[in-house]
Amino acid sequence: MSDGYPLRPLGEVMRLEIQRTPMKPATTYRLAGVLNAGQGIVAKGELDGGETEYAAMNVLRVDQVVMRKLTAWEGPITVVPAEFDGFVVSNEFPTFTLGPELMPDWMRHVCRSPRLWAEMKNRVSGTVQRRKRLNPEQLLQIQLPIPPREVQARIVEMLDAVDDQIAALDEEAEALDSVSMAVAEDLLSNEPIVALGTMLDDIRGGKSPQADKRPPGAGELGVLKVSAITPFRFLPEESKTLLPGTSMPESALVQPGDVLITRANTPLRVGAVARVPADVRNGLYLADKTLRLVPSPKLDPDFLVVVMALKSSRTHITSSATGTSASMFNVSQDRIRETPIPLPDLDRQREISSVVLSVRANAHAARAEAARLRSTRSGLLASLLDRTIEIESAELGV
Repeated sequence: MSDGYPLRPLGEVMRLEIQRTPMKPATTYRLAGVLNAGQGIVAKGELDGGETEYAAMNVLRVDQVVMRKLTAWEGPITVVPAEFDGFVVSNEFPTFTLGPELMPDWMRHVCRSPRLWAEMKNRVSGTVQRRKRLNPEQLLQIQLPIPPREVQARIVEMLDAVDDQIAALDEEAEALDSVSMAVAEDLLSNEPIVALGTMLDDIRGGKSPQADKRPPGAGELGVLKVSAITPFRFLPEESKTLLPGTSMPESALVQPGDVLITRANTPLRVGAVARVPADVRNGLYLADKTLRLVPSPKLDPDFLVVVMALKSSRTHITSSATGTSASMFNVSQDRIRETPIPLPDLDRQREISSVVLSVRANAHAARAEAARLRSTRSGLLASLLDRTIEIESAELGV
């Protein structure tokens, strides 16, 4: 095994350099924020200099490193791309200029490294978790392996190639999802419309007891979180462990083949519908914010999942949802029953749902491959820097 590249403090290869600009009334400034886990910068709109409490703000410059001091343990650090040059941030976001030994594109990948986030987390200070900060001097104390620039360039080329593959798979999955629903909308455009409630035998709910936030382990019982139900997908890992001795109604037990809907969630997710797969683990229960739709013999369960994702169904559900918080809206059982759905005969229902679900299965496969590549990519940079994988071997595998 080769030795890794030499560890050096970041303070040896980059320096704190902050450009401040005064906030002037009647002057518009473009505001930016830094995403967690090294995922980049996001535009946060425009700001009038006379409408802020800040006397001055920090200016972003292309190829600088910028981090958020607050909650730095979440990895809010990245390299400023050209399109964000000149944007402003508060003094919570110090900026650093790279020395000649560091390539900006290489540092961009380093900012997405769990190794760097762990080092940042180890150095944060403060007594309240959500208010802990990382000072610029603490960031510059972090030691990382620094390869020569020519090696940095080759690492960037490889990781960019992996990122391109991930982006292509993500785009393919999104396109397939769109195609599946376009097909459904077209095939169902001339079918008669009925109220969903006329095709349901029942709607059953659960309850939400006190529970441990962690997912249940083998042999443990769990209760679903609202995030367990997304359009077309049931995520059993999105559940909480029931405390010992907790009693749940037998009617709330999740069964293979169930069609579930969220009655409370964000405006975009409320009313999401998914079917429980045949291999679901035993011992999961519905919460009070999750409902089981029990279709009549005239309504195919898979078709029910499809029609509840149609634009008309989504419009009805979201327009019916109530609530004052942007993070949690509610829809009543009555409004769910009133959802207008197209209803062909049972054979046609099964035919349409088979086509739609087949396309979405391909989308799921693309996302699974993208997830695999993300996992591979996460360890690739660390292995290249530690030289547990030599760069020549890695290039052969890309």
